[in-house]
Amino acid sequence: MLGKSGPGKSGPGKSAPAADQIRFDEPHAALQRLAARFGGHAYDLHRHETYAIGLTLWGAQSFHYRGALQTSRGGQVMIIHPDESHDGHAGVDQGFAYRMLYVDPASVSAALDGASPPFVPAVVSQDPDLAGLLGEAFADFPKALEPLAADAVVERLAGRLAARGDDHVKVRRAAPTARRAMARAREFLAAEAHRTVASEELEKITGLDRFALARHFRLASGTSPHRFQVGRRLARARALIAHGTPLSETAAATGFADQSHLTRHFVARFGLTPGRWAALSRAG
Repeated sequence: MLGKSGPGKSGPGKSAPAADQIRFDEPHAALQRLAARFGGHAYDLHRHETYAIGLTLWGAQSFHYRGALQTSRGGQVMIIHPDESHDGHAGVDQGFAYRMLYVDPASVSAALDGASPPFVPAVVSQDPDLAGLLGEAFADFPKALEPLAADAVVERLAGRLAARGDDHVKVRRAAPTARRAMARAREFLAAEAHRTVASEELEKITGLDRFALARHFRLASGTSPHRFQVGRRLARARALIAHGTPLSETAAATGFADQSHLTRHFVARFGLTPGRWAALSRAG
């Protein structure tokens, strides 16, 4: 199984490229785990509303991020901040394999007692502590993490992100009333992910005007209320597609106007089409 049995025929010292594959688990409220390997092009330019914290197992993966080409080689870790565009492709002929944690910024904020999610300037690094934490998080993958284990992973990740965060940026903490309001907003948006939510609804739920709401939401969650809600819909769509649900049915079940509407948002969020995602997630 990917991430546990090693590189196999496409590993270090072999010339054959990796067979493309993706494996993922059911999402926990605060994080989701994904393991993948690619022999060439992996992802088009995209962005997501979560942290992407990963470990390259072997080979090398390159990606454009914040105006520069980055490369993560075997044993190196990556930290991609929410709402930052990036793509992905193999940096060597043999391809690459990696593990990735997609971590909810609001959970990181909560673990840091309400501080805004840290920004880590060094996107690729040698970080044995973080690599070890990723190893622990994937010990039983794809078996689901127990809730307390997932909470512990997020708490330790938050501490590591804070330790490596940009010291030049003043840490901002939301007032308890604002934090409670943002929690209500997130719960409402998640529950109503199947439909379009009006600004007036969130104003009523939170007691904040739409501009204060948007500001506090981004501080706590690293993204906008709209992108957060679309992300919830796309997470469900991705799971349905992986289980074989036709795209037209998936679009209807997840609140998108039609298949093309779903595809446009899917590519913007995940960097690949729904059809390619379906093929990769079923690759054996």
